[in-house]
Amino acid sequence: MPFVYSAGMELSELRELFETHAIRRVKVGGFDIDGVLRGKYLALDKFWSVAKESFGFCDVIFGWDIGDVCYDNTSGPTSGYPDIHAHIDVDSFRVLPNEPNTAGFLLDFKLPDGKAHPACPRGLLKRTVARAQASGFVPLFGAEFEFWVFKETPESMRAKNFQGLTPLSPGMFGYSWLRTGQYKDFVHALMDACERFEIALEGFHTETGPGVYEVAIKYAEAVRAADQAALFKTLAKQVASELGLCVTFMAKWSADLPGSSGHLHQSLWDSTKHKNLFADPKGEHGLSQLGRHYLGGLVQAMPEVTALYAPTINSYKRYVPGVWAPLTASWGVENRTTAVRYIGGSGGASTRFEHRQPAADINPYIAMAASLGSGLYGIEHAVEPPAAQVGDASSGGPALPRDLTTATRMLKESEVARTVLGSPFVDHYVATREWEIRQHAKAVSDWELKRYFESI
Repeated sequence: MPFVYSAGMELSELRELFETHAIRRVKVGGFDIDGVLRGKYLALDKFWSVAKESFGFCDVIFGWDIGDVCYDNTSGPTSGYPDIHAHIDVDSFRVLPNEPNTAGFLLDFKLPDGKAHPACPRGLLKRTVARAQASGFVPLFGAEFEFWVFKETPESMRAKNFQGLTPLSPGMFGYSWLRTGQYKDFVHALMDACERFEIALEGFHTETGPGVYEVAIKYAEAVRAADQAALFKTLAKQVASELGLCVTFMAKWSADLPGSSGHLHQSLWDSTKHKNLFADPKGEHGLSQLGRHYLGGLVQAMPEVTALYAPTINSYKRYVPGVWAPLTASWGVENRTTAVRYIGGSGGASTRFEHRQPAADINPYIAMAASLGSGLYGIEHAVEPPAAQVGDASSGGPALPRDLTTATRMLKESEVARTVLGSPFVDHYVATREWEIRQHAKAVSDWELKRYFESI
């Protein structure tokens, strides 16, 4: 078997797996605030010496931005970027599909006192899940991503200044049987790699646009679901690279084309994992009171935590009328124009909410933690949702922030976010977004050059 995901694996079991798969190298990594997988190789003897302990990892991974430029408004410069404790999650053992005889593991980053590092996205989700479990809930999540594929390499894209890129296929061709067959080398390579990497896919198809695809990752318990979602983005880029292609999960890479969604399906189950707690055949639309309160929290907190669902300057280019991205904090029954789509399943097993506000540029750990935390807040405070929207919801309900500056300010002032996610995380995240805003403010865009350079 290529992957093991069971709690508390013994090192003796892990050694047997290493022998079975002839493991000669080990690669470990963890995700930063922007969802970038930061990692390195460990020698086998080093790995075995720290497998049940921890090792030092420079905390600059939480002290620099997506371009490896150090923040000037976090604790990094004054602390000197010391080592933090990296704990190997031995239960996350995988054999890397594109690196034979190489084992891969995920890391959890902790402080010297053993507590989770406040900026660690995986630790944030684990804390939020623990809060749900303390109330007897098991949260299940499933992510959907839209992403664009190009006949480009990192070098060619930079040579073109990311303009005039050649998509994998031409035309607007959603749900195309033909296109997936014509480009089966990429499609099959990615599906096969996901299977070997134990990222379970429920669906994979073309979307509307040149070279755009959508993947639905099978639901799982929240931390595993986030692992699969975050790893899928890295795996898709690696598979594409081996075929001379490139992939982007930007929310909106072209003003003339649709954006890329990152929808999150979610439900709560009882501790036996046999009963969907959102389902009640006697409730309106088959929704339980607990489910209504979860929905109430999700919708109420949405404007305040938008910066966690839309983390970049580019995220907000997707929020324009007519492209299926929600503009208001709203919900509806099987309504894809609302921010939350309620899906009532036959018999209740598949009853769930689809959170449609996030785009493909999310950090899955942070977005799932925000979503779950908001829902738990709704349950704890018996928050009733607003009336369901019928038809176009673009003007129904409170408006969502339309830029990162507004969203970051609202997050900074949000008592709900601080209650469910903790002030240390919120303060750090806000600082990183304020940095991002400042970097954008001093950039000179192509639009400005074309508009003003000659005429003004």
